[in-house]
Amino acid sequence: MNRKIELLAPGGDVDAIKAAILAGADAVYCGLDRFNARNRAANITFENLQGILRIAHKHNCEVFLTLNILILESEIPSLFALLNRLVNTSIDGVIVQDLGMFYLLNKYFKTLEVHASTQATTHNGGQVKFLGKLNANRVNLSRELSLDEIKYLSAIAHENNVLTEVFIHGSYCISFSGICYMSSAQNGKSGNRGRCSQPCRDRYETTAAGLDYPLNLKDNSAFFDLKDLYDAGVASLKIEGRIKEYEYVYTVVKTYKNQLLSLLGVNSHNSDNSALHKVFNRDFTNGFLKGKINRDMFIDDPMSYSTKRLAEENDYSSKDEMIAGQKELYQEKEDIRTFVKSEIDKLEIAKIPLSITVTGKSGFPMEISVKTPDTTFLILSEDDLVNVGTQDLNRRMVEKKLKAINETEYYIQHLDMDRLEGDVSVPYRELNAMRKEILFRLNNSKAPIEPIDVPVLKKGNVLKTKPSLSILISSINNTHLLHEKDTQVYFQLPEGMKHESARLIEVFKSNPQLIPWFPSVLIGEDYTAAVQFLQKVKPRLIVTNNTGIAWEAWQNEIPWIAGPFLNITNSFSLRALKENFKCSGAFISNELNQEQIRGIKCPEDFECYYSIFHPIVLMTSRQCLFQQVTGCEKNILDKTCIQKCVKSSSITNLKKDTFLIQKSKGNYHRVYGRSHYLNTEIMIDLPDFFSGFMIDLTDVKTETDFGMDKKQLIQHFKNLLNGIPDSENEVHELIHPTTNAQYKKGI
Repeated sequence: MNRKIELLAPGGDVDAIKAAILAGADAVYCGLDRFNARNRAANITFENLQGILRIAHKHNCEVFLTLNILILESEIPSLFALLNRLVNTSIDGVIVQDLGMFYLLNKYFKTLEVHASTQATTHNGGQVKFLGKLNANRVNLSRELSLDEIKYLSAIAHENNVLTEVFIHGSYCISFSGICYMSSAQNGKSGNRGRCSQPCRDRYETTAAGLDYPLNLKDNSAFFDLKDLYDAGVASLKIEGRIKEYEYVYTVVKTYKNQLLSLLGVNSHNSDNSALHKVFNRDFTNGFLKGKINRDMFIDDPMSYSTKRLAEENDYSSKDEMIAGQKELYQEKEDIRTFVKSEIDKLEIAKIPLSITVTGKSGFPMEISVKTPDTTFLILSEDDLVNVGTQDLNRRMVEKKLKAINETEYYIQHLDMDRLEGDVSVPYRELNAMRKEILFRLNNSKAPIEPIDVPVLKKGNVLKTKPSLSILISSINNTHLLHEKDTQVYFQLPEGMKHESARLIEVFKSNPQLIPWFPSVLIGEDYTAAVQFLQKVKPRLIVTNNTGIAWEAWQNEIPWIAGPFLNITNSFSLRALKENFKCSGAFISNELNQEQIRGIKCPEDFECYYSIFHPIVLMTSRQCLFQQVTGCEKNILDKTCIQKCVKSSSITNLKKDTFLIQKSKGNYHRVYGRSHYLNTEIMIDLPDFFSGFMIDLTDVKTETDFGMDKKQLIQHFKNLLNGIPDSENEVHELIHPTTNAQYKKGI
């Protein structure tokens, strides 16, 4: 193993970050109190960050800051304020999900290294290239991938000067990250905003398969797969756990560090992962990594498995013996906690104090002496001091001009102005220049970067015509709807494109008016088949929820629209799509409320769309959900499951919230809300914003009853668009039950 491979550790608070550093992490990722996807973690302050950077770099450990949430338009000024401060630190990189954030970093903050978050749902080669175009130096690959898939993507990444990063330990999500809306729809707490309430860990009414936690996966552990990941070309091995405490972080990082050192030949061969079982875990699986997606990846208990495993391993002969064993484990944990705490308390992150002395008299340059614990340096003014004029050189003025120093890893502990003789004055420009020189010297002779103003965007297009209506279908039996006047028809393509490609090519060649609608997830041969479909059909327009297909459309000069699952929430995301990939339009996220949408400014010659009626996709999973819900004769997913399986069922939590589970031919398993989303209010709230509205007529069965055929349904929505009196009431009377709770709550 000649190539360096990074061990990347979580840091949910200052103590956890210190623990990771002491345990030997090569890098730590952490979040501030805003703009990061772990709001439940304690996180750190910007003042903490300066000290953390100092001690981390002293221990040859890099620090990456998580800014990995969707950004709202109203937050852009605060984001700029943060980034303007961040560029003047020694931060090693930022982790990003939002396309608008990529755009802003690439255009205005080019000194910051950018990593793509797991929330970007990266699982095919086109997505890697798409993110590379947005200046991502590194991408975190989806957790559902196998070693072969990781190896293939790492090779593509390296060809495009991008590194790959893979989660090797910690909690698994049952859904593909970035396209899970279950917490958002149920509780108004969006996972894309770092507020996931983890409904997948909830207890549900006992299923037909006899289980109470049907969505609860075991934890991920690749402890015995590190050599394979190295050989696959992975650059960084990432440990999950920013809501875990410091002793957990220390134990896990130390264990993996020792394993890496054994692979490097520094330590003797190591096959002992017992320490991982003694801290919080839900038992372990490497099913995704091995390409063996099976029933054994689930566990019917979201609590820690450590004490249960202890009992299973020791097979205690009595209850007293079991209690004694548990006490021994608890004492071992407490001993580790005490030891780690004593060690991390030795690492000081407080700001470094400065003593500043101002000296001078009329007719001579002003001198500012700066003393740190390690050195002293002197700054001289270019102009001589003069007798007092309109700009009296006093303590208040000097403190005001030098206060920027307090935003660095230093702070002014003492300011001595007693050596100024008489009432003297100096131009403001002199003080500004001296302040910059002080910052330059304190920052290892690196000039501070001047702040960037928030860009002022022009108001978007004023619509001159009424919005158009589009419909989404998924069955060839519904292609007769192409004859509907003034209606665009999208056709939803399956995730399992490999086996459907030839048939679908014929369908689209026979119906050139059909517009392909690409799904969020396209992995391996299915992605290859989707690209071949695109090249053979050469459609006049596509809608895609997958950035890999967006890349291919751009490369092949095919006009494209960004679908609703690309999570567009701000004006700069729209500009990222238009300016980098010639995107012609985009669906705005259905997670937003009226006010959150209102601030978005659509670029010129660009169309904004909105889905007003659809089944609510809460999550998409590569795992089989029916093994846990209704039972299945197969223990493992094989090649025919995605292609052929068609099933449906439901689960109900203890609050009596019901969710529908459906598996359609050629697609992954999905969880849906119990009723369709219907939002007619947005047409009144934002009458001049959207160029078009979509209704989803795919064959997904929820509790929502249409009470009519699809042609009649389309006509009612046309009446609504045309402003026919009482048409809104008629739609709601005919279609029920429905919800638009997400539009009410926002994110």
